[in-house]
Amino acid sequence: MSGKVASGGSVRSAVIGIEIHVQLRTATKMFCPCAIPTDADEPNSRTCPTCLGLPGALPTPNRAAIEKVIAVGAAIGAKTPSTTRWDRKNYFYPDLPKGYQISQLDLPLAEHGSIEVTTSAGVGSVRIRRAHLEEDTARLRHERAGDGSRASLIDYNRSGVALLEIVTEPDLRDAETSRRYAEELRLLLRTIGAADAEMENGQMRVEANVSLRDSEEAPFGTRVEVKNMNSFRSVERAIAFEIARQNELLDAGGSVTQETRGWDDTSETTYTMRAKEDSHDYRYFPEPDLPPLAISDAWIAEIRARLPELPAARRARYVADLGLTAYDAGVLVGEPRAASLFEAARAAQPALDAKLLANWVAGEYLRAANEGAGEPEPKQFAALVAAVGAGEINGATGKALFAELCAGPLDIRAVITERGLAQISDDGALEAIAAETLAASPQALADWRAGKQQALGFLVGQAMKASKGRGNPARLGEIMRRLLDAQ
Repeated sequence: MSGKVASGGSVRSAVIGIEIHVQLRTATKMFCPCAIPTDADEPNSRTCPTCLGLPGALPTPNRAAIEKVIAVGAAIGAKTPSTTRWDRKNYFYPDLPKGYQISQLDLPLAEHGSIEVTTSAGVGSVRIRRAHLEEDTARLRHERAGDGSRASLIDYNRSGVALLEIVTEPDLRDAETSRRYAEELRLLLRTIGAADAEMENGQMRVEANVSLRDSEEAPFGTRVEVKNMNSFRSVERAIAFEIARQNELLDAGGSVTQETRGWDDTSETTYTMRAKEDSHDYRYFPEPDLPPLAISDAWIAEIRARLPELPAARRARYVADLGLTAYDAGVLVGEPRAASLFEAARAAQPALDAKLLANWVAGEYLRAANEGAGEPEPKQFAALVAAVGAGEINGATGKALFAELCAGPLDIRAVITERGLAQISDDGALEAIAAETLAASPQALADWRAGKQQALGFLVGQAMKASKGRGNPARLGEIMRRLLDAQ
């Protein structure tokens, strides 16, 4: 996963490390019983003395959050210590009510794992240094009053929500790999049920540390942290821009300043936010209100046994056992809902052609799901795809029935029979329909004779209407062309 940057005759190597914060999928916050806030909640309505940092309030760890991070560690092949502890990360910022954040420093819940990433250059592995738990901060909202003055408002609803922080080794060398890593990590988190990880609403926040050096063997250069990337597209573009910015700065004889920069989607540039602190600036020390946590091998084994099939293993199985292409396998596995429907439909009809089923799931299902349609019942979905595959109904009829199936319960076999939807494939019946259509369309015939090939499509469409949508379109096309050639 190496990459070179060239500008103005200089060739430098980019070094990238990724830090990702993910809101875990839990019912309550990390150290208190407050419910996880939603966008519909009034500001500061999901709070208590603990997440507000009031004197005398004591934290209590969320077991579900701890188990989810242990599960993430198992999924990436990381090590989990027999004992972990909590630490106070001290810094003073308006969105941090206590003046410190409960986090983990020396004993994270998972460390030394990896994730396999596929890019246009091939397959490679990104090492993950650590994954640890911490609590989220409050949210600042900056507003301008009618008189032009500015005010900063604080909403503590998010304060104390369980956050998973995942930090890579500086293994990444280009913007594309960085994006693919973030996408693969989100897929893994969603597959095992650890998080929803929706970037657009802040559930997953990606930060990149970017630096350049003269060669792969040279010491690392000065790193710059890039924040405020709210989509995978932004991750790739922001890192690519920052690599180019640093390279141009060095070519001009300047030096890179260690700082935190934000990404502006509108101008597609990074901008200075603040000087970057080092870890010693946070003055970590063990959290006195929380004892160390013992993690037994039996507990880890129990969590590992609950893991579902992981994305990389499922993609490999689809290719090796079902004969799907790597692309088809990637599309299915890339959306857990799609993979779930594919698996359930295959279980309902094991003999169903895997490629045909994959096409329907990746095509019609994902399109409808992205438009907000309901979930089709897997058994009936399998029956629908099987009917199309057997030529019992044509594709247009199948798509119409699929829309109904997404809207509510539907017995596919009964509907095909009751509505008389069976496809007409008999050549004699199709030839009669084609002949009648041709006789009723003299202008189309004239167009054909004048060399207008599109007349064939028009005539086939008219024939399909005459068959009430039940005709076999491929056979109708062949028959219509034969009749036209005979004129």
